[in-house]
Amino acid sequence: MLKIGLKNEEKITVDKTNTAAAVGSGGLEVFSTPDMIALMEGTCKALADEHLEDGQGTVGISISTDHKAATPIGMEVTCEAELVEIDRSRLVFKVRCKDELDDISEGEHQRFIVDNEKFLANVNAKVEKAKNNK
Repeated sequence: MLKIGLKNEEKITVDKTNTAAAVGSGGLEVFSTPDMIALMEGTCKALADEHLEDGQGTVGISISTDHKAATPIGMEVTCEAELVEIDRSRLVFKVRCKDELDDISEGEHQRFIVDNEKFLANVNAKVEKAKNNK
């Protein structure tokens, strides 16, 4: 059961595949902001997934963060997430990333609980509608 105060932690080691240069968000070989955001979302998703009913999932609906320190290749990044608000199907998480020396980011991420089958049915209907509009 989801409840305020639940926490999760995930870690990743920076390598050439998750640098700003590799993903095109910058030209340097340091941990990229898109990969940092993916780590934040994934950490929150994993926390929620542990407590959902069968057939349910979550989708990210917003993220607000900063990226205030560069992390070099080879250094580990830890993301900490805490569930701080539940509003019906909307979940609000406080998230923080740190590398081995610095806090590199903090912010808020929101996810929405969905019925996976209904959600995918709506997505597929959108695909069909787009095909018919061409």
